[in-house]
Amino acid sequence: MILEMKVPSPGESITEVEIATWLVEDGDYVEKDQAIAEVDSDKATLELPAEDSGIITLKAEEGDAVAVGAVVCHIDTSAKKPEGASSSKEAIKEEPVKKEEKPAEIKKQETYASGTASPAAKKILAEKGMTASSIKGTGKDGRITKDDAVNATPSMGSPITGGIRGSERKKLSMLRRKVAERLVAVKNETAMLTTFNEVDMKPIFDLRNEYKEAFKARHGVGLGFMSFFTKAVVRALQLYPDVNSMIDGDYKVAYDFQDISIAVSGPKGLMVPVIRNAENLTFRGVEAEVKRLAIRARDGDITIDEMTGGTFTITNGGVFGSMLSTPIINPPQSAILGMHNIVERPVAINGAVTIRPIMYVALSYDHRIIDGKESVGFLVAVKEALENPEELLMDGNAKKALEM
Repeated sequence: MILEMKVPSPGESITEVEIATWLVEDGDYVEKDQAIAEVDSDKATLELPAEDSGIITLKAEEGDAVAVGAVVCHIDTSAKKPEGASSSKEAIKEEPVKKEEKPAEIKKQETYASGTASPAAKKILAEKGMTASSIKGTGKDGRITKDDAVNATPSMGSPITGGIRGSERKKLSMLRRKVAERLVAVKNETAMLTTFNEVDMKPIFDLRNEYKEAFKARHGVGLGFMSFFTKAVVRALQLYPDVNSMIDGDYKVAYDFQDISIAVSGPKGLMVPVIRNAENLTFRGVEAEVKRLAIRARDGDITIDEMTGGTFTITNGGVFGSMLSTPIINPPQSAILGMHNIVERPVAINGAVTIRPIMYVALSYDHRIIDGKESVGFLVAVKEALENPEELLMDGNAKKALEM
C-alpha cells in the first residue's frame, strides 16, 4: 500500500511551509514516527515524523515551498525492511565521519600561516604591530626569520599573498525571512520611540544572596532576575494599561491580563514564547515557566501556540554583554522592555558617591497608541519596583513571597 504523506498544519493562519532539510534519502526504509524532515514555517522549525514504516519516495526538494495539505513523500507500507539493514536514522549514526582532504595548495598556505617565528623576529613584529600569521617565513618548514620580520610591511588593506578568501551563499530559512520582513514592517509602520532609565540592582542582589539557596532547595529552580522583571512589568502594565494595548485598524484593543513574551535564543535563532497570565504567577511560577519554555526552545520542541498571543515582550541582551540597545517592538504588541548587562558604576546616593551594580533599561513603544507620559511613567514604575522589590513586589514579606 502506498501512503501519501501530506504537510500537516503547524498552526492557525499558516498556509505553507518550506522543506528545510530531509533527514532521509530517497529509497530509505523508515520507521513509524521517525523524523524524516525538518520544515520551516514563518514562526518555527518543526520535525515531520513518518506516519508509517516502509520505503520512502521523496516528492519535494530541500528549499521547496509546499502548501499545507500537499503531498511531500510516499511511503510503501507493504515493503519489508531489508534483512540486516538498519533504518536511515541508525545508519547515519553508525557511518564514520570522513576527514575531508584539502588541496595541496591550501595545506601549503596553512603551513605558512602556522609557521613559528624566532624570538628576534617576534620582537620586531610586535614593534610593527604585526603577527606571525600575517607573513610568509623563508626559514625551514616556514619558520619566520629575523630578516623576514625586518623586511615585512604592515598590510594597508590588500589581501596577503596566499591567504584564503572564501564566501558562501545560503538561502535564508522561511523563519528568518519572516522575522526580517516583520522587523522592517515594524520600523516602517509604527511610530517607534525608545526611552531609557537605569536601575540600581543592589536590592535584588541582596534578596537573591539571602534566599537563592533556600529557593532552589524548595522549588527546584533558581531565583534569577527574570521573575523580578516579570513581576515589575506586570505591576507597571496594570498602572499604565495603554502599554498593554494594541492597534487594530482604527481601534485600540486593551487587555485585562498580562501575557508576557520572553525572548530566548534557540538553535534556529531568536524565539519568543509566552508566559500566560503572568499576573497570577508567584516568583516560583515565573521561574519555573521561564525554565520550561527555554528548554523547549533549546530542544526545538516549542510549538506555534506557545509563541503567539503575548501582550508585552521582555528581551535580555545583557546575557550577551549588551550595555544598551533600542529593542524593536514585537508586532502586534505596542511595547518591549530591553534588559542589559549589570556593571558596577559610581552613583550618588544621599550626597555621597558609591559603587552600585547598575543596569540600563530601555522601553521601545509605538507612539501612535502610547504617549510620552505613559511610556516614561511605565519605565519609572519598573525602576521603582526593582529598586524596592520587597515592598512593591512582595507585599513587604520577601520570605513568604519566595516560599509560595
